[in-house]
Amino acid sequence: MPNTEFSSENDTARTRPASVSEPTGEQRAAITALIDSIRPIPEDLGDRFAAHDQQIAIVGGPVRDALLGRVSNDVDLTTDAVPQDILKLVDGWADSVWTVGIEFGTVGLRKRGFQLEITTYRSEAYSPKSRKPEVSYGTDIHDDLLRRDFTVNAMAVRLPSGEFVDPFGGLADLRDKVLRTPGRPEDSFSDDPLRIMRAVRFAAQIGFSLAPEVAEAARNMADRLSIVSAERVRDELTKLMLSPDPRRGIELMVDLGIAEYVLPEIPKMRLEIDEHHRHKDVYEHSLTVLDQAMELERSRGHEPDLVLRLAALLHDIGKPKTRSFEGGNRVTFHHHEVVGSSMTRKRLSALRFPKDVTAQVGHLVALHLRFHGYGKGEWTDSAVRRYARDAGDQLERLHILTRADCTTRNRRKAAVLSRSYDDIERRISELAEQEELDRIRPDLDGNEIQEILDVKPGPLIGKAYRFLLELRLENGPMAKEEAAAELRVWAADHLKG
Repeated sequence: MPNTEFSSENDTARTRPASVSEPTGEQRAAITALIDSIRPIPEDLGDRFAAHDQQIAIVGGPVRDALLGRVSNDVDLTTDAVPQDILKLVDGWADSVWTVGIEFGTVGLRKRGFQLEITTYRSEAYSPKSRKPEVSYGTDIHDDLLRRDFTVNAMAVRLPSGEFVDPFGGLADLRDKVLRTPGRPEDSFSDDPLRIMRAVRFAAQIGFSLAPEVAEAARNMADRLSIVSAERVRDELTKLMLSPDPRRGIELMVDLGIAEYVLPEIPKMRLEIDEHHRHKDVYEHSLTVLDQAMELERSRGHEPDLVLRLAALLHDIGKPKTRSFEGGNRVTFHHHEVVGSSMTRKRLSALRFPKDVTAQVGHLVALHLRFHGYGKGEWTDSAVRRYARDAGDQLERLHILTRADCTTRNRRKAAVLSRSYDDIERRISELAEQEELDRIRPDLDGNEIQEILDVKPGPLIGKAYRFLLELRLENGPMAKEEAAAELRVWAADHLKG
């Protein structure tokens, strides 16, 4: 490959004047490292396209991430070759090829363990009521970069020359940590309203602020998100929640009115506080619980956990619906965990989250208050067993959520709650060693119940099974003879007549 050349080009005819800057020595090294990291693919692919008089360049996320010192697992490329020509050019060179995105101009391929996506220069736009963009192909890389979401994603490195292309000042915006659009933000968000969500996701993911004109356009056009498919919105929300700073993204969503079209329950938690009815701001409390859950997530050695983070954010969404004012300026939220669990399942289902994620988050929301009946540790072993059994495979997440839900500024009260939860975790651990709490079953199975009672399969077996399960939870493990004796006593009442 020739020596890498760096140039920044400014296109003032089509958009705002961009502040053009040259890469620093460190950034030059980052771009060179990006190319080296996938060598010899750049030479091979660049020469292959150049030999057929076609342009190709690394573009978008990989370039941005290299300049930020981050590792990008996938390689995105852009070209003036149309999809059918791309297929011809990589035929016999790529280890494998797939065409799932060919309708939108994208050909995917694998080469030497690297996954690449090559997309034809294009523009795409939504008609006012369409959920699918209309795609048209182009022949100029500047036009292709102009249609991209943000200037920091509108930088490219040409192959095989290594020329750095930055017509809209993305490098300067990267240094200033600001998100701008290559053209007018109104045009960008109209072309693809999902970019409104992407803006807040990037803010949470890479710690950038939104340029004033971008924030204003997002606020004014938030309702356009209603035409975007739930699956695409869900994917952006998932990336936001798994980012280093989801709180930042959620706050932007609420402040800009975006949450009304994605998670409308969240802004409703900003309950008014007046001189007569003082209580915690549920919205701020929920964001703090999210922060604290993430801290515990890290301290316990867990990877970013979507289910836990969603449960932390949504655990109190039932409070606005259940709020009532009682005597003595007292505010209550009776059964908000039950109402909140139902609301959570409904919202996550509407966003097309997988059924297991929806069920797990809803389950945690429903259980998040259970610990508060523990008091000073007076729970019986039976109650501890039920707590662990009801949590099931969500027990570790419930431990974290319950601890994170303590946001009191009263240090003494916080210390008491922490010690109490230390105690319940210890008791669960001790009982688990003795009794395998995660696999609690009755001491007799269905076949043994039939044999002891001398009955055929039917509803009675299910009732007997549930009786034995309650007995097991109440008393712990029992010998089979003892369980059989208890079953016969129970059956004597239930088999009468």
